[in-house]
Amino acid sequence: MAKFVILIFVILLSVYLTEQAHFLSKDYINKINEVAKTWKAKQNFPENTPKEQIVRLLGSKRLLGVSKSPIKENDELYMDNSEVPEFFDSRLEWKYCKTIGHVRNQGNCGSCWAHGTTGAFADRLCVATNGEVNQLISAEELTFCCHRCGFGCNGGNPLRAWQYFKRHGVVTGGDYNTTDGCQPYKVPPCVRDDEGHNSCSGQPTERNHKCSKTCYGDDTVVYKNDHYKTKDAYFLKNTTMQKDTMVYGPIEASFDVYDDFMNYESGVYQKTENASYLGGHAVKMIGWGVEEGTPYWLMVNSWGEQWGASGLFKIRRGTDECGIESSCTAGVPSV
Repeated sequence: MAKFVILIFVILLSVYLTEQAHFLSKDYINKINEVAKTWKAKQNFPENTPKEQIVRLLGSKRLLGVSKSPIKENDELYMDNSEVPEFFDSRLEWKYCKTIGHVRNQGNCGSCWAHGTTGAFADRLCVATNGEVNQLISAEELTFCCHRCGFGCNGGNPLRAWQYFKRHGVVTGGDYNTTDGCQPYKVPPCVRDDEGHNSCSGQPTERNHKCSKTCYGDDTVVYKNDHYKTKDAYFLKNTTMQKDTMVYGPIEASFDVYDDFMNYESGVYQKTENASYLGGHAVKMIGWGVEEGTPYWLMVNSWGEQWGASGLFKIRRGTDECGIESSCTAGVPSV
């Protein structure tokens, strides 16, 4: 009898863990397109993808019971509110910074927190040095060496990432299977083939890598000489997000992800009425504007170029949509 009970438990557990994400179905996508007024949905993930695999991608963790501090209120370089333009795109403002529009792929790992912060830091380094430093910062090092940040592929805290940059510094490092920078990313990307199959389907979460203290990418780079730091680490308010971006470059933004967001294709995302919460996600904010009367933030995601609008998305601005204006972080490069 005991063996039978155990067998039933194992079967039920297996079913639960491999629960298909109904929100990836064509029916659900069609329903989104019936009710969404400002955006369009499409199939970004195979319909049979387990829900747990989707939730794995969402690794922005809040520090429970800890107040958001420090909050940057002002800066001597900030402009007046009247000088903030209706449209702004960092890719156009700093055309020489090739990192700004670059879309990374976190793979089967909840390292969005590391990609959002290293992405913004790389852009800010380029801006601060007028293009002299113009390469990606290592998401590999941050994900697996910043133990105070969180749990590697199981999520981390973006502000702790900026604090790591200030305290320890971080090396350069490009995408998977490249020799760009000191420590390129070692987690294989999730890519979809012509038949719609995702390379990460059915695969376990990437195990956390051992923290490396040497360069294995570009062999001309010396590890101890390749560390870049920030002067500070801070949260931004909705009143300073734009000004900080215009002065120093893109910022990290975390928000609550609901299941309809996974199917984003184009337009300005707003949560549909019956969407269910999945987790916290971190991305990079590079600009803002207005589309058909709806104000938006322009974001770079880290799920590869096959997702969304070639890896980017827009989300409603000015109403704290999904908490997008409540947990932005940044830091000023020390150069």
